[in-house]
Formats: sequence, C-alpha cells, structure tokens
Amino acid sequence: MEQLTQWLWKQEYWLPPGISWVDMEKMEGSRRPLPRDLLLALPLALGFIMLRYAFERRVAFPLSRVLGVKDQVWLKVAPTPYLEAFYTKNSRQPTQSEITSLVNQCNLTHRQVETWFRNRRNLDRPSNSKKFCEASWRFVFYLVAFTAGLMSLINTPWFWDQRECWRGFPQQPVQDAHYWYYMLELGFYWSLLLCVSVDVKRKDFKEQIIHHFATIFLLSFSYCSNYIRIGTLVMLVHDSSDFLLESAKMFNYAGWKKTCDSLFVIFAAVFLVTRLVVFPSKIIYTTLVLSMEMFEPFMGYYFFNALLLVLQALHIYWAYLIFRMIYKFLFLGKLDKDERSDVESEPEEEENEEDRSSWRKRNVVMDSRLAMLSSSCVLNNLTNQKANANRRLPKAR
Repeated sequence: MEQLTQWLWKQEYWLPPGISWVDMEKMEGSRRPLPRDLLLALPLALGFIMLRYAFERRVAFPLSRVLGVKDQVWLKVAPTPYLEAFYTKNSRQPTQSEITSLVNQCNLTHRQVETWFRNRRNLDRPSNSKKFCEASWRFVFYLVAFTAGLMSLINTPWFWDQRECWRGFPQQPVQDAHYWYYMLELGFYWSLLLCVSVDVKRKDFKEQIIHHFATIFLLSFSYCSNYIRIGTLVMLVHDSSDFLLESAKMFNYAGWKKTCDSLFVIFAAVFLVTRLVVFPSKIIYTTLVLSMEMFEPFMGYYFFNALLLVLQALHIYWAYLIFRMIYKFLFLGKLDKDERSDVESEPEEEENEEDRSSWRKRNVVMDSRLAMLSSSCVLNNLTNQKANANRRLPKAR
C-alpha cells in the first residue's frame, strides 16, 4: 500500500520539473492545496442532495403550480403479473417473438399486449413537475455559482490576462473564496453523479456521465496540482450558460413558449460563444501554449489538457444538438422539444401526437398555398386569353 501511495504521488507526475513537494510545503500564503481537502466534497454532496430534496418540495413544486405546469394523465394498466415481471426484469420494449410468447401465457391478444406495454412505459415517463423541479434546482445553483464566481474573479489579474495563471506556478497561494468555489462545485457535481440514476434520463445520458466524471477528475486533479487559477476560469465559463439553459427548460415545462424561445436564443448565443470560442481560444490555448513559457511539459500537463479536450469534444456534441434546435426554430417556427429530452425514444407507431398534429398543420398550410398559387395561375391564363380575344375582335370585324 505504501509503495502504491509513493508511486501515485511521485512529484514528476504532479509538478513541473525542478519543483518538489518540499518546495510546495514552503509556499507562502494562508492556504495551500492539499489532497485531503477533497474529502470535504463528499459531505458537501450529501448536503446538496438533502438541500435539493427540501428545495424541490418546498419551493420548486409550489412554484410549478404558480407558473401553470401541467402533468399529462396517462391510462392505467390492468395488473398482469406475467407482463409486469417481464417489463421489470427483461425489457420495456419486447420484440415480436417475445410478445407472441407473452400472448400464450396471458391469454391476451397480440394487440392487447402491445397496448399494455405502451401504457406501462407511459406511466414511467417523468412528469413535467418532476422535470421542472430538477431544472429549478440546477438553475438556482448555476446562477448562484456564476454570480459568486464572477465576483471573486473579476478583480484578479488572471481574469484579464491568462498569463498570470502561470506566473509563479505551482507555488501560488489559494484564496479562501476560490477554495470554497472549488469545494462547492466539486460537491455539486458529486451530488449530480450520485443522483443520476433517479434523475430524468435524456438522450445524452451517457455523455452526461462522461461529463460528470471528467469534471470531477478535472477539478480534483487541478486542485491537487494547484491549477486553481485556470480551474476557476473553466468553472466560470461553464456556469455562464448553464443557468440560462435551465431557465429555458423551466418555462418550457410551464408552457410559456415565447419566454422559453427567447431564453433559448440567449442561451444558444452565450453557449456557442463561451464553449466554442472563449473556451478553446482562452482556456485551452493558455494551458497548451502559454503555460510553456513558464515551465516544461510534464505528465500532469498532458493529463490536464486531455481532460480539457474531452470537455471540448462534449461542447461540440452539444453544439450540434443546439444547431438542430435552431434549425427547428427557424424553419418550423418553434422549439418542439429539448433535443436532449425525455428518456429513450419510442417506436414509430408511438410518435408523439403533438408532432403529428404539427406535421398535419404544416401540410394544410402548404396545400392551401399551392391551391392559391394554382388558382392564381388559372386566373392569369383566363385574363390573358380574354385580352387576346379582345385585341383580335376589331380585325375580325
């Protein structure tokens, strides 16, 4: 065990060449980063979970009723032990051969079994109230974190000049405000990871897991290696757009479409600027290039930048989803749904009725426009024919 610990904490992995752990201990300042500080994130995560539970019950849920959030009422299913057992243990969407086997066991028709599974899946769908409460909790945290982080960083030299992130690195004392900024963010992401199994599952569920792990590793490693200055900037960039997305979701679940669309446009602009422009040009550039002005590359340098590149890859993926939503907004006239939305997709025959209705409305509008165009062409032809006949009439006389 001792050999493993010595290998894990070899200074060549964590510190630039020429710097040792002894030098870090001699660092001046009221606080220096210690690995044991990260243990504080676990009780903070449990505290966040309890605070979230109280917030969703006492604040978010009553607020959802004030804003008019409505939950869809689904048909209940008849208690069928065979089907329920298959649903919970095997699959929520049985194949045709499995449905045939279940028909023989339950004395039901093929159609009845399909309908039972469809209604059973609908009962497990998260309600709008649940989604609203989750979005409200994340909105409050991201808004508070962004505001507090901006206030603690706006007067620091590295906020305006990223070269200051590396001046004197890694022997840089940690301010109390930035210490708590780190610990609270780390505890919050641990709480998200612990609650991921009970939260609403979205299409990017796997990407969210990767994002949470990458963020936790990034925060933990950057704290131990004293990448705290650049780490605070990374957190601030992420929080700047996250609270806008959660606010747009809240109004979407409440049915405030115009407010939701307006907030989404603002979010999309902020996200694309901060994640696709500011993050690579300011954050990744300074960690890959500007840092080399102060020290030579080492293992921690490569590992830290690899984690940042993983986050950037996720930014590109989410930007793709945002561009899809922008396409719907521009060409279909509204944001039909969140591209990262609910649970897993249903089969084609279970297509959302609202989508089919919207498609029918667009067809009706298109047909009416074609009819108007064709009638206009007919009238023009008749008018031209009448004019030609009148011009030829005197000659005939």
